Amino acid sequence: MPLRVLTRRRFLSLSALTLASAVGTEAFVLEPGRIRTSSIRFSKTPRTRFVFWSDFHYRGDEAYADEVVRTINALRPEFVCFLGDLVDDRNFQEPALEFVKRITVPVFGVPGNHDYHSRSSFALNRKGFEATGGAWLVNKMASAGAAGVQLCGSAERYVGFIPTLHLTTRILLSHYPITANETFGRNFDALLAGHSHGGQVRLPFYGAVVLPRFVGHYEWGRYTTPGGPLYVTAGIGTYKLPARLNCPPEVVLAEI
Repeated sequence: MPLRVLTRRRFLSLSALTLASAVGTEAFVLEPGRIRTSSIRFSKTPRTRFVFWSDFHYRGDEAYADEVVRTINALRPEFVCFLGDLVDDRNFQEPALEFVKRITVPVFGVPGNHDYHSRSSFALNRKGFEATGGAWLVNKMASAGAAGVQLCGSAERYVGFIPTLHLTTRILLSHYPITANETFGRNFDALLAGHSHGGQVRLPFYGAVVLPRFVGHYEWGRYTTPGGPLYVTAGIGTYKLPARLNCPPEVVLAEI
């Protein structure tokens, strides 16, 4: 049998297929389940240690949800902040809340656009978050941690319920990063947001391929904004495309 010659064209084609297969495996199989723990400090002499996470988009993957809860509890925070999009389908709302209730410290949450679009019961969310010792903050404020940090939970980018002056450490919880540009003179020691998913798929030297509305240029990470220092988390789940590339799911440990 004659030997088959590997031409340059065939070599390049095989190399391209191998690369595409490797990238596909990383994006659709490996990275979406590879939870990263990030750390951020908002003050030089922090008094409080807490965790924040976002964009659960729970769809019934119990093993992954269990890993998220284990990751959060292992960090031993004083309290936890959730930044919206618990589910896409309200049929998964109660199971998702069961995982929230397994977090061993108070959990404070705000709604995201999918919590509205799925017609989730905010009464159920309120009961679920209160069961942890926390609260479901729909344009409300609450005190958290031994230091009495003031959490301001903004729904749909509204900040009118928040006083302009404050005497204690104050954190804005908002699903949308662009809220940092819409604080109307209110300042915060930290602003936390999700929604962007970090773009889910990010290209080197370019960044996010696609972003939703109400993100602005606050794609992922820490920024200086008119309202104060902002951190946008890449979130835990995925939406539309069940893939992540150069943007792993993220739980953030914060000090303030």
